[in-house]
Amino acid sequence: MGTLTSILVLSFLIFFHELGHFLAARFFGVHVEVFSIGFGKKIFTKIVGNTEYCLSLIPLGGYVQMKGQDDRDPTKVSYDADSYNTKAPWKRIIILFAGPFSNFLLAFLLFMAVGAMGVSKYAPIIGKISENSPALEAGLQENDRIVMINGIVIEAWDEVSAIIQKSMDKIELKVERAGSVQTLLLTPKISEYQNMFGETKQKKMIGVAPSGKTIEVVYGANELFGFAYDQTAKATTLILTSLQKLVEGVVSPKELGGIISIVQVTSEASAAGLVALFALIALISVNLGVINLLPIPALDGGHIMFNTYELITKKAPNERILINMTTAGWVLLLSLMAFSIFNDIYRLTNGN
Repeated sequence: MGTLTSILVLSFLIFFHELGHFLAARFFGVHVEVFSIGFGKKIFTKIVGNTEYCLSLIPLGGYVQMKGQDDRDPTKVSYDADSYNTKAPWKRIIILFAGPFSNFLLAFLLFMAVGAMGVSKYAPIIGKISENSPALEAGLQENDRIVMINGIVIEAWDEVSAIIQKSMDKIELKVERAGSVQTLLLTPKISEYQNMFGETKQKKMIGVAPSGKTIEVVYGANELFGFAYDQTAKATTLILTSLQKLVEGVVSPKELGGIISIVQVTSEASAAGLVALFALIALISVNLGVINLLPIPALDGGHIMFNTYELITKKAPNERILINMTTAGWVLLLSLMAFSIFNDIYRLTNGN
């Protein structure tokens, strides 16, 4: 059941991405010859109008085949009025950007659904208190519930750190203890911590950790837009930062995961419930959007790069350079795909 869910999720994400390209292409009068979910041999086809819609054997992607545009052979062009390559570069850029944009839009909508259903967060209840910390010196105790910081009402633990980072000097905490509210003053101090990439960083801390108790936060209609936007932005930043750390060597290439990892985590999320599944699908959708915007030939970002060059210089890229860069892009993408699948298999066979 988990594998089936994973396949359906991937197919849905690919469909949404390609639908963006399709709608933008049709808006600008470009004829779409093929709309395919998956690659390789076509196992189901149906012609509607002048477009062939199909499901292909390998569910690792999809494509929209537009008239006058062929990634497999960049020299295949058409000069008809409904051809992709006869359109102005700025129109082509919009068509190319529409796919990744659809992924970001889908993530945004899914995060709105997650916010409406309820998000599990740590309650603002103090657990462990560090020795020689501002919290200990100020008299904070385990199981104190933080109800207000600097006049701002606290609903969940993640709000605590955000407010502390913005504080300039002393902060005023109101905590609920044994049925009464007490007010405490303390000054955060700069302390070292390790981030999710294992790097040592510094930030303001007061020396407390959450108790582990959770609450469910349901966002109202007037809050959903902001919540969904913040989550989409955070997911995008996380993926970009992860890519940066991978290039810098902070994150090992062994951490790369492929289709097998996606199937595993999607299966686990589906078992955990609809909220977890929607959140994961949103994260994968953002990931697809970001990856496809990378300036790698054969990806949307690579095509956007070529069209931006043409838009600025008023001339098309050199055909030989275009072919060589596109070939190199495919080699890179296929190598990364093979490497990520190898990592997945290695982790499975070694029980890691």
